[in-house]
Amino acid sequence: MNIFQAIFLGILQGLTEFLPISSSAHLRIFPALFGWDDPGAAFTAVTQLGTLAAVVIFFARDLLRIGVTWARSLVTSSLRRDPDAHMGWYILVGTLPIGVLGLLFEAQIDTAARDLRVIAATLIVLGLVLWFTDRVGQQRKELGNLTLRDGLAYGFAQALALVPGVSRSGATISAGLFMGYTRTAAARYSFLLSVPAIFAAGLFKLPDISAGDGPGLGLTLLATLLAFVSGYASIAWLLRYVSRNSYLPFVVYRIGLGLLILALLASGVLHPTDAPL
Repeated sequence: MNIFQAIFLGILQGLTEFLPISSSAHLRIFPALFGWDDPGAAFTAVTQLGTLAAVVIFFARDLLRIGVTWARSLVTSSLRRDPDAHMGWYILVGTLPIGVLGLLFEAQIDTAARDLRVIAATLIVLGLVLWFTDRVGQQRKELGNLTLRDGLAYGFAQALALVPGVSRSGATISAGLFMGYTRTAAARYSFLLSVPAIFAAGLFKLPDISAGDGPGLGLTLLATLLAFVSGYASIAWLLRYVSRNSYLPFVVYRIGLGLLILALLASGVLHPTDAPL
């Protein structure tokens, strides 16, 4: 990887992390299209720390309030009925599925799941799921209506994003819409739920950055910084957009990109597991 590739992939990571189009798929697809080496799962996980910083800063007041109230509720019984204390527990419980499944299937996630045929299929299928849930969801619930059961359902949806192409935000937003949450509430909780998952994945993969033929620490840090900048802009834009519009453009984009990848694979322009032939 050279500096231009690191800059491009860092910006791409930030722009696509919070949109329901799968950042991990884009970091796999675009290098293949351009004939670059696959940056690998470790690069994707570590650059997500930049987008994590964007979430933490954007939602700093919410996260601080939730964290302090949750921590105080551990020793102050009267605070255990506080909605922010509940939210802290829901985020922790919702993180368990992706943590457990990520450890159990690490090898498959780093290898077989990065097959372009798998990515194309998940882009299309989860695009249709997003379209369906956006149409049928009642969109009446706000974050104050969140329950432990719903929080766990969000968590299992987030775990699907271990497969590139699914999209962590796309899966969790789809789950929220299906359970009746508004577009904005589903997006906001998707961002909050991402914090511990992205943090854990980034730290877990950090030692792998300098191993083998990876991009190296310096280029990864540059990409991570750029992911932070573009990720912050992406969060602000998406929250404004979904407050007034449907997710249909993302559905069309996902299906179109998936079909394009399948066509390029069928024509031999792309190979399922490597760069272009």
